Amino acid sequence: MPASSPLLPSPKTVLLVHLVATAFMTGLIWYVQVVHYPLMAGWPHDDFGRWEASHRERTAAVVIPAMLVEGATAAWLGIRPPRRVSPWLFAAASAALVCIWASTFFLQVPAHGMLTLGWDADVHARLVATNWIRTALWSMRLVLIAIAVHSLLEDDAPPAE
Repeated sequence: MPASSPLLPSPKTVLLVHLVATAFMTGLIWYVQVVHYPLMAGWPHDDFGRWEASHRERTAAVVIPAMLVEGATAAWLGIRPPRRVSPWLFAAASAALVCIWASTFFLQVPAHGMLTLGWDADVHARLVATNWIRTALWSMRLVLIAIAVHSLLEDDAPPAE
């Protein structure tokens, strides 16, 4: 594959898009963990299923596009990593992303599904507790991707006089 193609974005461009998607998801997951999920306990319990269904629908419209961009750019960087950036950064960040997606689909999505049936304090507590997995992993990913971007910026910097 040629090093540069007018039809394909550069690995550096893909890395910057990846950083933005990861930063967005990291900020969002911290907001959800610290503000949104705890506030769910105060939603009307007699009609909680309707509230939860609305929450899922609205959240999906925000989260799914960002997660897809993050996933696609992670895959791209796995295939065409920027030169001079340690492949271990991408390997660790990709492993964390796989764990995030597994946690999402095997822990958080089922909990939201159960809450759609109505308020359940135990399910809600499990949702809040297990969401720390994603919060920690997205935070770690952001640090790793920021290190990768920093590596590129260091390489582009003019030599010190």
